[in-house]
Amino acid sequence: MIIAAMTNTSVAIAGGAVRLADWGVMRAQGEEAAKFLHGQLTQDTVLQTAEQGRLAGYCSAKGRLLALMLVFKRNADELLLALPAELLPPTLKRLSMFVLRAKCKLADASADLALWGLAGEAARSSLGNAAPAAVWGVAQLGTALVMRVPDALVEGVAVPRHVLLQPADAAAPALPALSTDTWQWLEIQAGLAWVRSATVEQFVPQMINLELLGGVNFQKGCYPGQEVVARSQYRGTVKRRTLQFALQGGAAAQVGQDIFHSADAEQPAGLVAAVGSHEGQVLLLAEVKLAALEDGSLHLGSAGGPLLAPRALPYAIAEPQ
Repeated sequence: MIIAAMTNTSVAIAGGAVRLADWGVMRAQGEEAAKFLHGQLTQDTVLQTAEQGRLAGYCSAKGRLLALMLVFKRNADELLLALPAELLPPTLKRLSMFVLRAKCKLADASADLALWGLAGEAARSSLGNAAPAAVWGVAQLGTALVMRVPDALVEGVAVPRHVLLQPADAAAPALPALSTDTWQWLEIQAGLAWVRSATVEQFVPQMINLELLGGVNFQKGCYPGQEVVARSQYRGTVKRRTLQFALQGGAAAQVGQDIFHSADAEQPAGLVAAVGSHEGQVLLLAEVKLAALEDGSLHLGSAGGPLLAPRALPYAIAEPQ
């Protein structure tokens, strides 16, 4: 089935591995580490087991995302948080301010641990029976941890994806090399955009579809911004969502760039959240006003800028109430 689907995207579909050099890892250690993070993140880390990963958001008091991260629970007293390296220092500093008397020590573990992105059937086969079957599942492979992350939907083919967290001095996975751009292109086709420096405090979790990806637990206790997030969910006030687009005309884009509607040259209608390219195709995930999709068109940078052609996400978004 995979072979039959291969076209000009064959490399991405067949798969490989890429070192996510622009990511870092934070370590939370201590008998109250899980409890502390439980009170800070959008996810339940107290009931989390070693076989469960978490996609979690860290919000301001206003419910705006300061960072997104992958949470691994190595054991009851140690959790590892993987996130874009540019956001690790401010996130570590801010979390540390709230540790107070909790028996939890936070530290930057990026020098000790490396994160790899694994994609495609070749990658899944290389993991063998240890490959987690469910999204956000985690398995231990010797000194490494592997987490299943959402599949990319490429030309109707579900491309399995995993992230591998291993010692920095461990050998690279024995897989074909993928480029960072191709990995990001696959991330976009999984509908997953990470908070970056240019988008800090730009989104409440629902604007970036975090709850649709399993990144918000609405049954857990309080965390910073929890009231705003819950109100957005239960009062149907989400009027902006992150959608997928193809950028036309061979133009370039960058995270944080404004998007405009063809009928309004003054007021931005959205913001670029993620960019990826593969073999000349540039894809975006952009947070936009849902009302802007009713007529007209969306453009990058200005109302007369490069056209953004809407594409389907791999999951459904409910209509605003």
